[in-house]
Amino acid sequence: MPRPTTARLLKTLAAAIGSESAHMELKWMQQALASAGSGRGPAVPDLPTMVARRATGEPLQYILGTQPFGPLHLRCRAPVLIPRPETEDWALRLSDAVAPSPSQPVRALDLCTGSGCIPLLLCARWPAGSVRAVAVDHSRAALQLAADNADACGVPVRLLERSDEDEDEDKGDAEGSDVRELEDEAWAGNDGQNTNANANTLTLLGADVLDPARLRARLPLRRFDVVTANPPYITRAAYAALPPSVRAFEDRTALLGDPPGAREDGGLTFYRALARLFTLPGLLAPRARVALEVGEGQARDVADIVSTEGGLGEVEVWADPWGKERVVVARAGVDV
Repeated sequence: MPRPTTARLLKTLAAAIGSESAHMELKWMQQALASAGSGRGPAVPDLPTMVARRATGEPLQYILGTQPFGPLHLRCRAPVLIPRPETEDWALRLSDAVAPSPSQPVRALDLCTGSGCIPLLLCARWPAGSVRAVAVDHSRAALQLAADNADACGVPVRLLERSDEDEDEDKGDAEGSDVRELEDEAWAGNDGQNTNANANTLTLLGADVLDPARLRARLPLRRFDVVTANPPYITRAAYAALPPSVRAFEDRTALLGDPPGAREDGGLTFYRALARLFTLPGLLAPRARVALEVGEGQARDVADIVSTEGGLGEVEVWADPWGKERVVVARAGVDV
């Protein structure tokens, strides 16, 4: 059977996503093929296969396997949430607002990390040896993708992958072991040498942010200077109206702000859990900076939650480049 011509592929793609997008995306597919062929990019399917998958509604990022994010090119795999431009914008802004150095390093905590995009951007933007990052997610697929992204970005990474099921079977050992490992900040490299003492590093931890007390027990005893989160926040009604390409391919649990079994709370369930976490002893350093991504129309509610339920102050809201309130930023007190 003869291979489809470029014109036929373009016609197939245009029927699915529109002519303008089809021309642009076909070009990106061709560029990805060329990069893979030269060894400069990840392997991708052949062009007809990519077009056929895209025509079914599969996101282009999953087909190409990558997504730009600040200075990084991150790997993407279904069903882990694809990093969005809105997240990229505020993560870059936060990286400019905080100025750590090897002589004044910070400890960063990212919750609901997904692909690891936020802590990896901070590691890339801040000087070597200025940040020790810990990232948390309940999804094994997300943790593995974040570990792969760290490797691809040259960030030394440890994966402490214990699911909630593992914890139920061996809770005591899990908590004690994780804390000890997390306290060992400059761990040895694969050769047994302490090669990471002067590098920005990332530790990935499998845990559920909806159980703040258990999560706190598994985190290091030292306090965090920067805490970030892009938690699930989409309401059930808004989820039903999402494009099929999102609902069919991206992890529902990474999107729904009120998980199945929880009462409907306007997509705010995770923010209330985060607020409870922030009040637990020893988590936040004095004057720690907290940044939480929010959904449309949620900023004022989340600002109130982190203030009244989380005990944070100096609350402000950052808008994204499209004029929507996107991030709630706050500070811990001096006497936390």
